[in-house]
Amino acid sequence: MESRPPINVEQAYKTPDLIAVLLSGGVDSTTVLHMANEIADQKEVPLHTISFNYGQRHRKEIEAAAAISEDLDCTHHVLDLLGVIPRTMLTDVGQAVPNVSYADIKGVSPTYVPFRNGLMLAAATAHVLGVLDREFDSEAFGREGVAHLYCGIHSDDAAGFAYPDCTPEWFGSMANAIFTGTYGRVRLVAPALFLTKAQIVSEGEELGVDWAATWSCYKGEELHCGVCPTCIARQEAFATAGVDDPTAYASIPDSGTEGWNGDEDDAEGYDPNS
Repeated sequence: MESRPPINVEQAYKTPDLIAVLLSGGVDSTTVLHMANEIADQKEVPLHTISFNYGQRHRKEIEAAAAISEDLDCTHHVLDLLGVIPRTMLTDVGQAVPNVSYADIKGVSPTYVPFRNGLMLAAATAHVLGVLDREFDSEAFGREGVAHLYCGIHSDDAAGFAYPDCTPEWFGSMANAIFTGTYGRVRLVAPALFLTKAQIVSEGEELGVDWAATWSCYKGEELHCGVCPTCIARQEAFATAGVDDPTAYASIPDSGTEGWNGDEDDAEGYDPNS
């Protein structure tokens, strides 16, 4: 029986043949994509983006991810996780998304989706291996192709274990599982792991991220609602970073329209630049 070649750690960590980024179309993953894009340009390797359809009510994030990928000339893939992830606040329109900030949430976030990041990374890893096998000429190079897989988890989401699949503890375990389970062919990278969202915004501003093209809101309405946890986090990150926020919000927490029910006739659009 022919044995597999040993894992080439130096190859896997220094010279990827392909870079892939989990892209939701939000502030964090889009900034990480721009980080990865600089490396892909330097190393002259292809850059792919991967988004997921898991039945989320905010499907506008997939549209945003596709547009952002096209703008950076990335190959964009949408993988299907329908039927795998159970019904949660983010997939069940019958459940109301709370109009509170993450600071007001104690313990597990009500918008936590069971092991979502783990499922996405596992699916993305298998997908990336397939891309490598199709597109990398292993015979010409005398070895199998390797990839770096980027994700946008950060310290604010990990705080208080609100999202346990964003913590350093979880990331280390997942990175080891992916690296070992792929014979060292896929390395997981999280450049924002110890950054706050405000620091991510600062980094993204330096990299020239088009913030208006990103989508964060969990409710998936025509505008960002402005009052769900991720909308509030978005506003706070831009304010803390001192970066202009071009986002049009339907309402803001202190605007007097908090709790807008989604009726366009009952809400005035809020544009911070107007």
